Amino acid sequence: MTKPVAPAILARWLAPFEPLFTRPAWQNLLVLLAGTTLAPGRRTVSSALSILDLREATGFTNFHRVLNRSRWPTRAGAKRLLHLLLGTFGADGPAVIGIDETIERRWGPKIRARGIYRDPVRSSRGHLVKASGLRWISVMLLAPIPWAGRVWASPFLTALAPSGRFARDRGRPHKRLTDWARQLLLLAARWLPGRRVVAVADSSYAAIELLAAVRRRPTAVTRLRLDARLFDPPPPRRPGTMGRPRVSGARQPTLAERLADPKTRWRRVAVAGWYGRSERQVDLISGTALWCHPGKRVPVRWLLVRDVAGAFEPQGFLCTDPDADPLDVRRWFVRRWSVEVTFAEVRRHLGVETQRQWSDLAIARTTPALLGLFSLVTLWAEDVLDGGVSPRPAAWYPEPRPSFSDALAAVRHRLWTSATFSSLPGHGEVAKIPRALLERLTQAACFPA
Repeated sequence: MTKPVAPAILARWLAPFEPLFTRPAWQNLLVLLAGTTLAPGRRTVSSALSILDLREATGFTNFHRVLNRSRWPTRAGAKRLLHLLLGTFGADGPAVIGIDETIERRWGPKIRARGIYRDPVRSSRGHLVKASGLRWISVMLLAPIPWAGRVWASPFLTALAPSGRFARDRGRPHKRLTDWARQLLLLAARWLPGRRVVAVADSSYAAIELLAAVRRRPTAVTRLRLDARLFDPPPPRRPGTMGRPRVSGARQPTLAERLADPKTRWRRVAVAGWYGRSERQVDLISGTALWCHPGKRVPVRWLLVRDVAGAFEPQGFLCTDPDADPLDVRRWFVRRWSVEVTFAEVRRHLGVETQRQWSDLAIARTTPALLGLFSLVTLWAEDVLDGGVSPRPAAWYPEPRPSFSDALAAVRHRLWTSATFSSLPGHGEVAKIPRALLERLTQAACFPA
């Protein structure tokens, strides 16, 4: 039986990454990526080999070694993926990136980096749910996808952020989430010299230490507490004044006080793409200040937003660029919602949390690779249908815009049909399918995922 190989079009799509691998590892990687893209359900190495009819291949361990033993530079691959995404979807304007963490629910004594964390999906303000698993912090490009008609979050850089107990057990200093965020954001900005970079994050990253470290490169946008201590800049120092110079001026009213003040002059604006929907009318006010905490301070542009319809509570935001336009700040922040959508999509369609590697190196590579596959599928869909991905029609679900599942289906269709198909003479609607390919399709349809 002739062993199937990865489709030739996959090698063309992944050509920018080929120099990062040795030739044997590259050929095995192509097979793994083809199988992972085509396989439904669990994304284990065995499921990737099964969908390609490699269940009887004696060299199956070579495919495991791509993840747990082979040497390949992950950061160089992340940099190339970022530039591919920007070249396709973000050629104009600032590069808006989002950063957030997610929990991959995993159990087992061999998963040494596993910890107990608050489950952000199942928890609420009044109900705390903890989950056992791995904590990942991911940086994604937040760019509009023309054929999707909305902003998608495309992961390009993901790192494992273990718990404090894991670090203590191994005698290492613990790195907090803000420390990981500082390193990842500065690394992403370093990859884009001469390009304005805007980093969007939720309130978990609204820490003065982090904002002060990254505010010059990149610009940070995050939430701001309504009771945050805001001050005017220090007044000019008069000649002959004794003592240390002042570090801040008069204290400004808090955002909560401005919200309650009937004399506050609001500005009504329309924000397009409101959390993946149409535009929304909001009232906002904005200004500049020094956000101060004892011993720490950072200049910011603050923003206070309230909904005209009263559907959500008033919210405060900040931007570390005091000269930024307030409406741009709000538009950048609403893109952050697509990060949560991506985390849900990679679980639903790419099998995150179903992989079963036990090697530390394989664990550190597999989840970032699956998150990166989301971005690769988005790029491939752009090439497959030349920017024309259409949603799957259904009478009970009139969705006018394509989702990631539609993009994945288009890519899978291209990979399956890249095999040898030929039409019968005089029968344009009838195609001859090789028996081996038909058997693979039948096996994929019959056996449980």
